[in-house]
Amino acid sequence: MNYLNMDVADLKVRGAIETAMEISGQPDLWVEIYDKVLSEESRIAPFIEAVFKRAGKIILTGAGTSAYIGYSVEGELQRKSGITTVSVPTTHLVSHPQDYFEESVPTLLISFARSGNSPESVAAVKWGDRYCRECYHLIITCNPEGSLAKHAFKSSSYVFLLPPKANDKSLAMTGSYSGMLLSALLMTHIKEVGSLESTVQTLRQYGNIILGKHLPALTKIAALPFNRVVFLGSGPHFGTATESHLKLQELTDGQVICKHDSYLGFRHGPKAVVNEHTLMVYYFSNVREVIRYEIDLVKGMKEGRKPLFQLGISEMPIEEISIDELLVLSDKAGAVSEAFLTVSTILLGQVLGFFKSLDAGLNPDSPSASGAISRIVKGVTIY
Repeated sequence: MNYLNMDVADLKVRGAIETAMEISGQPDLWVEIYDKVLSEESRIAPFIEAVFKRAGKIILTGAGTSAYIGYSVEGELQRKSGITTVSVPTTHLVSHPQDYFEESVPTLLISFARSGNSPESVAAVKWGDRYCRECYHLIITCNPEGSLAKHAFKSSSYVFLLPPKANDKSLAMTGSYSGMLLSALLMTHIKEVGSLESTVQTLRQYGNIILGKHLPALTKIAALPFNRVVFLGSGPHFGTATESHLKLQELTDGQVICKHDSYLGFRHGPKAVVNEHTLMVYYFSNVREVIRYEIDLVKGMKEGRKPLFQLGISEMPIEEISIDELLVLSDKAGAVSEAFLTVSTILLGQVLGFFKSLDAGLNPDSPSASGAISRIVKGVTIY
């Protein structure tokens, strides 16, 4: 048996078995998550409907990787709910709660957490109850034994537990990230979730294409001599770019420095980081009105210093550009919405980080030789 085209015995020797299994298992995990949301629809839907009638604000929150889920969900959720929706990391909420919670505004706090034991995650929930007269809670977590899952909430709440295999054992969040992201998107569409099976099956297909057809190309690209990477994404793919930045940087223990930005934002100064050791990664939208801006940026990369390599991923072919490698998932756009597409495309960043970690001589399951980063953050005092 092998995972990511590597033999199990070799993966174990190289300290990579857990990460490889968790990355590889995501397409099937997404189907399990869909089935679980569907099985809880009769409980989730009334909770969400009741809260949407009361809430004047929705805050999406989490720490680190869990915080970036909100960037991919916020637009879809705001359009669907009609409620002002913002993504605010727990690491902001804890130190400056008065900047985000309003006493007189009923608020739905949606918390994402793999373990549910990060000090900031628990504190953010408490601060919501303290600073808002009405604060409702939707907890999306992978750990039934975590502090968030067991918390006693002041107001109405719902705890959604992902299937056990979403609770990654390795340091880097992979299945937990895409799984919580998919869960939130499905709950955003809870009234019609029964009609989304084809969407989830398409995501599963796209994930398997990345892990199958495109895996050899990603393996080769990870071996290139780059020491900095720039990830670009628009709208919901800005969250994908942000998470990919963290994923590759932590899996290489900081040996590769990463940046993320929007396509339009990248022109305003950040483009200065590009040099002959830079890998550019483009997450392309499948919305024509959006992708035209992205195409313009890629064409503009001909000006200034040239990167070492340009890699992109798109739901459909893009004839207007020519880059070193474009991973295409389908022959047309629109099989899934822009937000749902991010569930599958994040696999690019995960796979790239995994193989670059191996290329750097590290153990992907626990890449931090110095102990600078850990699975659950330690040393945080909540005041």
